[in-house]
Amino acid sequence: MRGLIRVIIFIAVIWSAYWFVTGFGLRNAITTWFDKQQEQGWQADFSDVETAGYPLHHMTRLNNPALADPVNGTAWSADWIEFQSPAIWPGRQVLRFADTPQRLSYFDQTATIQATDLQAELQLQPGVALVLEKMALTAGPWSITDEAEALAGGYTLALVMEQTATPEAYVISAKADGFTPGDDLRELMRSATSLPQAFETLELDLTATFDKAWDRSALEQSRPQPIRLDLRLAEMKWGALRLFATGELDVDPQGIPTGEIAIRAENWRDMIAMANAAGALPDQAVDPVTTSLNFLAGLGGNPNALDVQLNLRDGFVALGPIPLGPAPRLILR
Repeated sequence: MRGLIRVIIFIAVIWSAYWFVTGFGLRNAITTWFDKQQEQGWQADFSDVETAGYPLHHMTRLNNPALADPVNGTAWSADWIEFQSPAIWPGRQVLRFADTPQRLSYFDQTATIQATDLQAELQLQPGVALVLEKMALTAGPWSITDEAEALAGGYTLALVMEQTATPEAYVISAKADGFTPGDDLRELMRSATSLPQAFETLELDLTATFDKAWDRSALEQSRPQPIRLDLRLAEMKWGALRLFATGELDVDPQGIPTGEIAIRAENWRDMIAMANAAGALPDQAVDPVTTSLNFLAGLGGNPNALDVQLNLRDGFVALGPIPLGPAPRLILR
């Protein structure tokens, strides 16, 4: 019996030593990262740090964290953020965010984010590089406001990015239940009375291949850049409006995409009116675009449903036979 007690005490001492050493290492890694960002010219600070979770978890909480990158003009701040991981493997991190408002800025524009049970999950491969295996962001009811005006909100949110058998390729999925556009967007599209408050469906499923795997260098040096996008499905249902898209794009080193995206739009005339009201389609282009798309829709047998292809070639984009202008540059800053 005494021998068993000694073994238990020995194991408890070893485990406690491991827990405290690992916990100190995690805490030091987080605070050191903030110090390194300051050396690179960032604002990166917090008021204090707490450690808890013994004996099965490590939990490190930063109070009043603030990050700002002067190069791209982005900044973020919150009341607190927690890093939690199993004590046996700190490479699986769960980041829990405060339910209180967070502020996200881009130069002189600031949005306030408030969400219930907002958390991000990180699964990293063992090793110094900390290669990303999976990243997920989930939340309960959430909202984004700008100067007290609603920009967007929803019942739930789920964003997932997971590494495939090819280290540089990641499956990216997104789903927002009850997505509600803000009043400004609805008024801009003159759709406040014609469409319901919330989307029925808003989903995305694609595989993105980058020029390198996502690891710690993505934060400390340069972002991986997309070289291929395989869009299996993008779907939006908002009242009578239906939009589906699928296709593949190759992206060159300058961020210029080449490929085709197949699009199916139901009640597409309302979409043209909304695009015109939003300023995305000039008044002088409405009639020619409507005439051309009406012809294409007629070929499909259903004048209210439009099946068309978005063609990206030589730095330009066209919707079927209709040129739209320069293609967007797909570059991650």
